[in-house]
Amino acid sequence: MSKEQNLYIAVAEVLIDVESELRQQSLWRSSEPGAEALASTQPFCFDTLSLPEWLQFVFLPRMYGMMESGQRLPEACGIAPMAEEYFRGTPLVHGSLIPSLRRLDRLLCGDEGPRAG
Repeated sequence: MSKEQNLYIAVAEVLIDVESELRQQSLWRSSEPGAEALASTQPFCFDTLSLPEWLQFVFLPRMYGMMESGQRLPEACGIAPMAEEYFRGTPLVHGSLIPSLRRLDRLLCGDEGPRAG
């Protein structure tokens, strides 16, 4: 198995964990935001979506789409610091969402797994 295939598998596992944690924390929405909210040009769509909404409706579909079409995954990611700030002072800090996002950041930056070394 190639390094890229191993990376896809590792990233997919983390994405599944992120979705699971969003659901467990009751942060998963059943209805999609409007097209205008999704069309934001701001990082993380911070002007139109909450961070959990951005993860669910922008980030997760984009990452899955990239893997399904065989595209190269981003080599830089910084979602964990944004999540740490967003959830500061909430019980979620003790869940697995932020640790999962940290792992994803490390995988994509090459600090862990197939791109490392």
